[in-house]
Amino acid sequence: MKKRLTVLCAALALVLAACGGTAGESAPPAASATPSPAVLPVTVKYGISNSWDALMPYNSVSGSNYARMVYDKIYDRLVYVHADGTLSPRAAKSWESADGGYAIVFHLDERSAFHDGTPVTAEHWARTFFLMTDPTCPTLGRGNFAGLVGTDEDGCRLEGEPFGAEAADSYTFKLTFQDPVVPEDFLLEKNREFYVLPTHRLEGVDPAEIMEQALWLDPIGSGPCKFVSELPGSQIQLAANPKYPLGTPGFDYLVITVMDKANLLTALIAEDLDYYAIGGSVSAEDADVARSHGLEVLPGTVPNTFYELMLNNKTLPDAQLRRAVELALDKELLCLQSSQGLGQVTGSYVVPTSVYAPQEKTAAIRDTEEAEALLAKAGYDGRTFTLACTSSRAGLAALMQQNLAEAGIRVEIETVDSATLFAGMSDGIYDMAIASHTPNALPLWFVESRFTEGNNLFHVADLSPYQALISAVRTERDQPARQVLVEELDNLLAQERPFIPLWFSTALHVQSPTVTGIDYPSASFSNENVWDWVKR
Repeated sequence: MKKRLTVLCAALALVLAACGGTAGESAPPAASATPSPAVLPVTVKYGISNSWDALMPYNSVSGSNYARMVYDKIYDRLVYVHADGTLSPRAAKSWESADGGYAIVFHLDERSAFHDGTPVTAEHWARTFFLMTDPTCPTLGRGNFAGLVGTDEDGCRLEGEPFGAEAADSYTFKLTFQDPVVPEDFLLEKNREFYVLPTHRLEGVDPAEIMEQALWLDPIGSGPCKFVSELPGSQIQLAANPKYPLGTPGFDYLVITVMDKANLLTALIAEDLDYYAIGGSVSAEDADVARSHGLEVLPGTVPNTFYELMLNNKTLPDAQLRRAVELALDKELLCLQSSQGLGQVTGSYVVPTSVYAPQEKTAAIRDTEEAEALLAKAGYDGRTFTLACTSSRAGLAALMQQNLAEAGIRVEIETVDSATLFAGMSDGIYDMAIASHTPNALPLWFVESRFTEGNNLFHVADLSPYQALISAVRTERDQPARQVLVEELDNLLAQERPFIPLWFSTALHVQSPTVTGIDYPSASFSNENVWDWVKR
């Protein structure tokens, strides 16, 4: 271990030494032979296991959370999303529904300014949306704009039609939609996709050429950090924005370095890093290593992973057969094996910490006798089902195979990569598959995209009952009434069991020994409260 730390320290020193400054900001000065503590810059060293792929937030090929973590520092977003799904002001200090639920009005913070000193106005936000929806602009992720008035299903702005993003006045930004929306739902789902651009620097630029501008090599945003320099794919250096409305970060520089994932915790222990993305998450095994070196490890307060057993409803056509599969599974044992004590079994896809969580519903208790009775009623003929899993879940699949066999259900395991697993379920090749997802507090976060004609992932014969309830939940803006509808949808899913909810698990977060104020769990929403970070 000591040798590994020494090598890592040397590697990091070489990377940091190679990082130079660019116009607009000076890099942290090199230490002299007799440095003065009073003038040395305070630098937070941030590790990340995958690189960003662009510095223009609407030009990310991957659309990955790692890229979003970089954009989150340089550019501003409308709100800050907490781990429990609640929202705090960021660029928008408040917001409300308007026009009978067809619009959201955002009241912007008048103190916001771009890093060149230009005030951020509603016109900047409206112009950003206008440019990114231009059909000739090669925007990546344009589908996030779909649903706004005046856009098509791909998020392209329609010529000659009113457009649903406008500046009502200097600091009032209004979005108008084709269907009613709940502001909080929209922000939970889309906030990480939208950033305000310095459109005053893009005047007269052909939309088709926006992504080619030199501006994105030395970007100007309005976020809590300013761009200093970049070693593409390796390191990016940012400076604290002293005029950020939510507060000045408690450091001078933030240096984000790409490292092998296996080295992140080692570097944190050696204090070659102050923090690593995303949220300093660590496995239970590595948590023991962290604790043995004096680091504090705390469990997250909100589930960050949802596990399900995907079912092919075409090859398992009887709801009694699908419920028998659920009753045959020992969810408690499976959860313990997978989450190492950090999981909670469930009978619902709704996050247990959400306001929409069912109040009295508990996960089905294993009952092999009842499972066998349901199999008989369904006319199960002893056929062998395929159970697909990734290699990392082969042990979990073996336990499931044993559980099911004890109830008389035969399965054979196929180990494949993640892309093949989902493609196979979509194509109807597999009968079952183990999958996991990152949940959020939205009442439809899991089901809305899986019960459509274009993405009938579970091969449900009749989608209409699900679609009717999903539509009712989506358009209902009264929360008590909405909770009733969510419960009705959850009951339908429990009765038909098109998929089997297994458990929710939480993450472990290694606390930085050198930086305070970090909101670890909320990093799962690709936002970090760096304005509250203080380097000791």
